[in-house]
Amino acid sequence: MKVLILAAGLGKRMKSKYPKVIHKLSGKELINWVIDTAGKLSNDVAVVLGHKAEVVREVIPKWVDVFIQEEQLGTAHAVMSAKSFIDPDEDFLVLYGDVPLISERTLEDMIEIHKRSGADVTVLTAFVNDPSGYGRIIRDSSGNFLRIVEDSDLRDDQRPINEINSGIYVFKGGKLLEVLPKIKNDNAQGEYYLTDAVSMMEAVSTYAAKDPMEITGVNTRKHLIILESYVRKRVIEDLLNSGVTIIDPDTTYIHSTVKVGRDTVIHPMTFIEGYTTIGEDCEIGPMTRIVDSEIGNGSRVIRSEVYMAFIGEGVSVGPYSRLREGSVLREGVRIGNFVEVKKSTLGKKVAAQHLTYIGDAHIGERTNIGAGTITCNYDGFKKSPTFIGSDVFIGSDTELVAPVRVEDDALIGAGSVITRDVPKGSLALGRARQVVKEGWVYEKRRKKK
Repeated sequence: MKVLILAAGLGKRMKSKYPKVIHKLSGKELINWVIDTAGKLSNDVAVVLGHKAEVVREVIPKWVDVFIQEEQLGTAHAVMSAKSFIDPDEDFLVLYGDVPLISERTLEDMIEIHKRSGADVTVLTAFVNDPSGYGRIIRDSSGNFLRIVEDSDLRDDQRPINEINSGIYVFKGGKLLEVLPKIKNDNAQGEYYLTDAVSMMEAVSTYAAKDPMEITGVNTRKHLIILESYVRKRVIEDLLNSGVTIIDPDTTYIHSTVKVGRDTVIHPMTFIEGYTTIGEDCEIGPMTRIVDSEIGNGSRVIRSEVYMAFIGEGVSVGPYSRLREGSVLREGVRIGNFVEVKKSTLGKKVAAQHLTYIGDAHIGERTNIGAGTITCNYDGFKKSPTFIGSDVFIGSDTELVAPVRVEDDALIGAGSVITRDVPKGSLALGRARQVVKEGWVYEKRRKKK
């Protein structure tokens, strides 16, 4: 079985400068939804690209073959652009890059019908409440397939027919190669249509998709939002069925690519995006956003933002914390109010509970970072690292001017500016000596009067 995905269209109705097929549905590009499904059916998958092909190439897997349709002259013309990909001795499945929800199960059932029937082509159909705009499946009085009639060519008595053509087909490769050169473009659009190839086949079978949403294409941003809502509800339902508690599904947004362990609780106004993995017995939210991150069992992330970070087991983050790309929090770390971490590794049981910035740092185990501490990692030209050992106590309002190293068991006095390395077990102070002038305030007031 060979699979060809047609994705060369302009997508004018999206009103976008980007190709339609790279717009995202539940965190994943439309075309990659289709490629992922196709890859479950075959190791021989190709796409036909056209409009801004170089942009689409950047998001699709390298193992997928690419053919270019120089001019967008219809679906049959797109298949002709990949003629060398068609094997006369293999079946040939045609999919579309803007029909993302087609399922592996439906395609497997369709392929099975195709093989059992011995048909030259099998057409995937669907029964819908509103068939307007779609080509209709015309049958005889016994229910046998006769032909496909486009919406614009329907007679009045055919318009109520609600079985539509999805445009997804399985062809015998040899038969498709026979008819492709015979397809003409003598129509109002001057294009070559794959439906004409179906009409030239002698033996045609059909298979009706059980869920019409599977064959719903994305032509406008409204269509995309409709599918987004559908997928979101499906994802939440699957998580609920797998043992995850979601307090308010109406205000919770979770991408289809996210994995969540059982007995985890997700509070309202929470967004979990991309390829995020959350373990068991976690508490997430409320008012939290997590993107492309990994969170270990038993951790809590409350009213915070996490982007491309790793959080170990039993970690507490928030409220009002921000973990940026490259943050690694080992087991038992506590990150509290208004703390920002960037490209830093915090060892087991490190605590930074208040008003702190940790950037380009490596911190050992059981170290306490006092309120208001800043790693001064940028000198206006380059970023430099800060190394802090294990069992270190950093006093409040400390500035660590990188590059600098604080060894194990050291203690930094509050209000210090540390510019030199601190040896193991040392006390470091870096602040001006306090001066007290008794009665100075009263004397100042007396002179002013």
